[in-house]
Amino acid sequence: MEYKSDNLCQIKIMGILNVTPDSFSDGGDYFSKEKAVERAIEMVDAGADIIDVGGESTRPGAEPVSLEEEIERTIPVIETISKRIEIPISIDTYKAEIAERALDCGATIVNDISAMRFDSRMIDVVANRDCKIILMHMKGKPKSMQKNPVYENLLEEIADFLRERVQFAKEKGVKPCNIQIDPGIGFGKRKEDRYRDNLNIISNIDIFKGIANGIVLGASRKSFMGRIFEDKYAKERIYGGLAVAMWSALMGVDIIRVHDVEATHQVLEYLNIFKKMRRDSDDSG
Repeated sequence: MEYKSDNLCQIKIMGILNVTPDSFSDGGDYFSKEKAVERAIEMVDAGADIIDVGGESTRPGAEPVSLEEEIERTIPVIETISKRIEIPISIDTYKAEIAERALDCGATIVNDISAMRFDSRMIDVVANRDCKIILMHMKGKPKSMQKNPVYENLLEEIADFLRERVQFAKEKGVKPCNIQIDPGIGFGKRKEDRYRDNLNIISNIDIFKGIANGIVLGASRKSFMGRIFEDKYAKERIYGGLAVAMWSALMGVDIIRVHDVEATHQVLEYLNIFKKMRRDSDDSG
C-alpha cells in the first residue's frame, strides 16, 4: 500500500507458524523446515509483528508429542528464522526445556497454553530469562478440554483464573511488564448454542484489561466460526477472523494471533485510515 496510516490502533499481528502434521487448520503445510522458514518470511513481508512457532497441535482431542519430537520440529526453524527476520519470535509450548532451547536460539516470548501449570520448571525459565510470557486460560488438557466443561459465570471465572496466574508469576519473579494474558478461545469452552462461550469472550474482551500488561486473542479459523455460517473447512473461516481482528483492535486488544496475516494487516490498515480521517475531520471542525 502506498498509504501508511498513523499507528492509531496499537494492536499487533502474531502470525501462526505450525510446524506440525496435524494442526486443525494448516497441519502439514509447513511441516518441513524449508517450508516453515519460507512461510515465516512471507508473514513478515505481509505485515506480521510477531511469529509464533508451535510444534505440538493443541486442537481438541490432540495427543501430546514427545519432548524430542517437539525439539526436532521447532528449534531448527527458530534458529534459522531468527537470523533472517527482525521481528520477535514466540515459542508456543508448555514444556520448560522447549522454551529454554527456543530462547537460546532467538525466541523472546513464551506462549504457554497451560499458564505455566503443566511444567513446574517453566516459571524458573521465564523469570531467569527475563522474557515475555503469555498466560492462557484452559480447562483440562487439549485431549480432554472439550469433555463437558462447566461454568457458573464464564467471564468471571476466566478473569479470576488469569489474575491468579499473573499473581503467581509476579511472586516468582516475573516482571509485570513481561506478562500478557489470553482468555483461550476454544480451549475448554462450551459448544452449546453455536459455541456461545467463545462469542461471549470476544464480545466482552475488554473486561480483561488491567489484569496483565496486555491481552492476546487467538480465534483464527476456529470451529465456532464455522458454526455461524456453516463453513466446513478451516480455511473458509477467514471472514470471521477478520471481523474478530477489527473488533479486537477497537476493544484495545494488544495482540491478535492469526493464520491470515496479509488479510488481517490490510483490514487493520483500513481501520487506521478511517480513524485517522475521522480524527482529522474532528480536529478541523
